[in-house]
Amino acid sequence: MIGKKRGIGIWREIYDQIEKKSKVWRQAVLQSEVQYNQFIQGIQASPNGLIMLDEVDHIEWCNNICRDHFRLDPFKDVGQPVTFLLRNPQFISYMQVRDFTRPLHLDYMGEQGSLMLMLQVFPYGENRKLLLSQDITILKKNESMRQDFVANVSHELRTPLTVVSGFLETLRDLKISKLDQKRYVDLMFAQTSRMMTLVEELLILTRLDSSPLTSKTTKVHIEDLFEKLILDAKSLSQDKHVIEAHRLINMDILGAESEIFSAFSNLIVNAIRYTPEGGAITFEWKADREGGAVFSVKDSGIGIAQDDIPRITERFYRVDRSRSRDTGGTGLGLAIVKHVASRHNASLKIESELSIGSTFSIHFPKDRLVEAD
Repeated sequence: MIGKKRGIGIWREIYDQIEKKSKVWRQAVLQSEVQYNQFIQGIQASPNGLIMLDEVDHIEWCNNICRDHFRLDPFKDVGQPVTFLLRNPQFISYMQVRDFTRPLHLDYMGEQGSLMLMLQVFPYGENRKLLLSQDITILKKNESMRQDFVANVSHELRTPLTVVSGFLETLRDLKISKLDQKRYVDLMFAQTSRMMTLVEELLILTRLDSSPLTSKTTKVHIEDLFEKLILDAKSLSQDKHVIEAHRLINMDILGAESEIFSAFSNLIVNAIRYTPEGGAITFEWKADREGGAVFSVKDSGIGIAQDDIPRITERFYRVDRSRSRDTGGTGLGLAIVKHVASRHNASLKIESELSIGSTFSIHFPKDRLVEAD
């Protein structure tokens, strides 16, 4: 009954105290539940795997990322021995030896066997353990790329330096004719020029890697750019190819002019280098289907095998190393093109067929375009 007083005298006071205590306890329980849920949500949001093990290495709890790392089910696999579910010989030995001072690296993990993981066990409480896992696939790949990069740079510089050094020894130690001297000097000049080009392109890549996206405040005039590209293409070709240029839309790009010119020029230079004499090179500036614009370079050259296309933008990757060096290539041009495209929110697409030719296209989004003056 509403308003009815519970008990009389001291009992009423006891009831009031119990009710107050009960409210405080309920509030504390609710707060603990909220904190617990927030704690679990935080662990579930972590990119690292976490497995709690009891004193006999049975799984007490694991977060959702363990599905990707170890193919564990956070519900069904609770109570199972961890070494029964993770049947990796290295991991089993790691758990048996009990030396948890160092992490363990495991390859070929995950659903597709494509992950590289770093694991470490941390003892806590009464003989319990916390197993943490971290996906280091990208770190390992970057480390491998860095090692390959250093090795490639060393190799690319060593070759011309060896040539120049050999010719210098010849000029110093042997009496040779003026004609031979001139020939050796010309060859040394070609090799040093190649080294200078390599260093310049490495510096360009370094600058592109360390710079943010280009702003959308500076207009790059495509008409002026095309005039330079046509002159450079004809100068490099020396009338050995049929070169055509078509500017089909009256749109300019918002970005960095030097970078755009470098990317466009690299595509045209590659087309000329890998197209036999008498072949055709066509570059165009036109609209694409998504409302943006595309700069494309089409050639009738030697083409690229389908297996090589995904890797051709890697630094120093060459389909034909000997031919690339003969034409003066450094193996960095397409890497620069890809970086420039990325910095302008654009994408590079490659279509090619052996002995038929190739088409390289840079697709720019609509928000990177502006009406030409």
